[in-house]
Amino acid sequence: MSEQQLTGRLYGVGLGPGDPSLMTVRAVQVIAGADVIAYHSARHGRSIARSIAAEHLRADHIEEALIYPVTTESTDHPGGYRGALDEFYESAAARLAVHLDAGRTVAVISEGDPLFYGSYQHMHKRLAHRYPTEVIPGVTSVSAAAARLGKPLAEADEVLTILPGTLPEEELTARLASTDTAVVMKLGRTFPTVRRAMERSGRLPEAHYVERATMTGERTEELADIDAETVPYFSVSVVPSRIADLPLGTATSTETATTTETATATATATAGEPSGHGEVVVVGTGPAGPLWLTPESRGALAAAEDLVGYTTYLDRVPLRPGQRRHASDNKVESERAELALDLARRGRKVAVVSGGDPGIFAMATAVLEVACQAPYRAIPVRVLPGVTAANAAAARAGAPLGHDYAVISLSDRLKPWEVIAERLHAAAGADLALALYNPGSRSRTWQVGKARELLLEHRAPDTPVILARDIGGPEESVRTVHLADLDPHQVDMRTLLIVGSSQTQAARRDDGTQVVWTPRRYPEG
Repeated sequence: MSEQQLTGRLYGVGLGPGDPSLMTVRAVQVIAGADVIAYHSARHGRSIARSIAAEHLRADHIEEALIYPVTTESTDHPGGYRGALDEFYESAAARLAVHLDAGRTVAVISEGDPLFYGSYQHMHKRLAHRYPTEVIPGVTSVSAAAARLGKPLAEADEVLTILPGTLPEEELTARLASTDTAVVMKLGRTFPTVRRAMERSGRLPEAHYVERATMTGERTEELADIDAETVPYFSVSVVPSRIADLPLGTATSTETATTTETATATATATAGEPSGHGEVVVVGTGPAGPLWLTPESRGALAAAEDLVGYTTYLDRVPLRPGQRRHASDNKVESERAELALDLARRGRKVAVVSGGDPGIFAMATAVLEVACQAPYRAIPVRVLPGVTAANAAAARAGAPLGHDYAVISLSDRLKPWEVIAERLHAAAGADLALALYNPGSRSRTWQVGKARELLLEHRAPDTPVILARDIGGPEESVRTVHLADLDPHQVDMRTLLIVGSSQTQAARRDDGTQVVWTPRRYPEG
């Protein structure tokens, strides 16, 4: 008989969330056939895993209690907390290896699922490559908590995020804000941090608390009502499916309001009394798709009941059941703003969708201008930042905006060309790098040529100019030319121009890529 055949078999056995009747048939079979039953516990020696499996243990089972040297307390181990645990795991694995080498079958039992935040996984990493191994999945506390609440975790295209409560508060807040549904594990001492993160991310009203799901002492409540002093480690917070709470008939459809419906909604809201509790959030989606969206903006878009915006920008936002979309042309900013505020007066949560950063040549100004008029002054308005087109283009090219720079729109639709020319002269005369928005369109073809002529009065002909088009999109292109060679026919509304200062440099690196940067230090004199 070979050495491999003489060794025992290792099992990682998931026991489920606590109720012994939720153990799987396979888990019971493996325990019955095992020679050794191993389980983890704190120094008090009481093992939840053992208590779940107790009725299936026999007198002739060899029991290995793997007792943690530390759990939440401090340690004087030379390697600190992590060093103490690593030493413990190595020692525990060595103890189990003795049984496996002797040909015994070892079952390491674990509450929940062995590979889901389970202690067994530390044995698995150290032993599975040395011995025949099988993992028996178990019902997780996540599933148990949702079942006890009677709340679906996720439906349709919703994204479920599972988070350890031990994450820093800022990280928890960002992830809670950006996901559709969530479960936060490992509460206990982390509960105050988790609660603050729920509140800061706007998810506290949706959050539920489940303690010891399916076990003796089970408790379920609204998270906002929980006293932090009463929270044990074996508790979770659940932010369940939003879709599941929608009225029947709306959970499988997304509405797009027609122009007539939008006008009717505006007229109704204007004529009626405000119902309160609504708000307008102006969201910057960045220069392109979801990779450029901040967690805060992603969360605001998911939480909105109505989305208002230019059709092109609304198309960047995923369809969500129950949401209503109000799309319009890109030249009706004031009308869009008024519609959003009217919807909010009716108690609706409204997201105004803007490209890039909403405060830079975008919708935030239009919304605030209308929001400061008499009918709307009491409506809450928030502006969430986004990645600007200038910053995105600069990053693609290198760091051309690494020193002082100015941002100017070349569009003369809202201001006369004389003002634009004066500002170009002033910025170029101050030797600022320039980010030029809205350089040209089908109806505006001459501004780029005029700007080039004006800038050449202040800049050398070989000044680097970056033509960044459709950054983040399917037709993205980034080219660098000399100012004297800038061709207006190669510029359209999807192009942003970055004109270097006298200090801006362009170089080609060994891998063939060209980079452009403006030094942070400016020469004296």
